[in-house]
This record gives sequence, structure tokens and C-alpha cells, in this order.
Amino acid sequence: MQNKHIEVVKKWLADKDSVSQEELKANANAAADASSKADDASSKAASRADDAYDAAYDDAYVAYVAAAAAADAAAADYWIKKYEELTNE
Repeated sequence: MQNKHIEVVKKWLADKDSVSQEELKANANAAADASSKADDASSKAASRADDAYDAAYDDAYVAYVAAAAAADAAAADYWIKKYEELTNE
């Protein structure tokens, strides 16, 4: 399952001119919002299902990747690798 926020960062890493700084910032904000919503859902569901927590944890990495891309390609690359390691993508 591909994550749209990760895909934006990968596109930017491959070609810095393919995604504007405004798009990167919007992507970072959207990823952070999604992560926050997932974390809230996870908190409520954690006692019922560990999978919900794991999904929110992965989404947190997505937020880090998107935020890192807005500031630093090396940090973005690190977090993408970390995300892919955790999600086996």
C-alpha cells in the first residue's frame, strides 16, 4: 500500500523541480493532520487492537518524512528508508 505523502517526497527527491516548496509544505501539513487523526484513533483503539496503534505509528513516520522534505533532502531520504523498513515496502 503506497502512501501518497511518501510518494510526493520521493518525487521531489528524484527531481527537486518536480514539486514546489509550497507543495512540499502542503504535503507536510496534510501528513501531519493525517498522523494526528490516526494517533487519536489509535489512542481510542489501542486497548482493543494493537494494529490500530501500529498504523498510527507508521503514519507518524509519514509526517516526519513530509516535514523533512520541506527542509532537507538528506533527512527526507533517511525517513523514507525508515518508513519503508517499517512497512516492508
